[in-house]
Amino acid sequence: MRNRNRYNTGRKKRGIWKFLLVLLALIVIGLGYVGYKVLTPYGPQEIAQTAMETADQVTVSEQENWIDFAPEKPEGVSVIFYPGGLVKPESYAPFAHKLAEAGHHTIIAKMPVNLAVLKQDLADEIRNAYPDDTFVMGGHSLGGSMAARYAAAHPDALQGIFFLASYPDEKGSVKSLDIPALSILGTNDEVVNSTKYQSGRAYLPEDTVYYTIEGGNHSQFGDYGHQSGDGEPGISEEEQLTQTVKTVLDWLNGIQ
Repeated sequence: MRNRNRYNTGRKKRGIWKFLLVLLALIVIGLGYVGYKVLTPYGPQEIAQTAMETADQVTVSEQENWIDFAPEKPEGVSVIFYPGGLVKPESYAPFAHKLAEAGHHTIIAKMPVNLAVLKQDLADEIRNAYPDDTFVMGGHSLGGSMAARYAAAHPDALQGIFFLASYPDEKGSVKSLDIPALSILGTNDEVVNSTKYQSGRAYLPEDTVYYTIEGGNHSQFGDYGHQSGDGEPGISEEEQLTQTVKTVLDWLNGIQ
């Protein structure tokens, strides 16, 4: 009887361990799936893939940590661009290509796991690689906020800063840097936090230029498809790109 009790006790313990191992495996699989869904980046669509090709007197080349859009005849200031969170840098190729066509050497940063918060000082490497260039800096969404933090930490490095569906926080205050600033936002953007966007104005210079794209949303500042939670656009992606590029170029010309 005693041996049978020991056998039953051992069998119960083995059963508990098996249950715990199965439970642990399910938790690991679940966390892995959630991590995969959360960290899977948005990628470039057809228009962006085409804009990654050398054309229209713009040479496109990929470096380890950035994508270079070099105009045949560079004019004016150069541009460093930080992508939005979990958006592949190639998604902004249409925007960068258009700026380069207008003569502005434009560099899109490649961020670790597509999150600018993990390497906000990448602009140091870019500036060191092109020592003869004078730079402005900008970004989309999270990228704009991290560009502002870089600017705040390097007050003499840039000639201006711009935000696409983005805003600075307290750590990225550029209010006292004495550089021009531009902020562009779409009326149908449902990704950007409107309360934080309004609060972010306190960290921008008083003469910041604000531009609103009627019908524009968050996703169409790049070409990566519809971002989860975003509003439906009231205009085409082409029209939003056209307005964005024109507004940024007008602003850049003012800096020149």
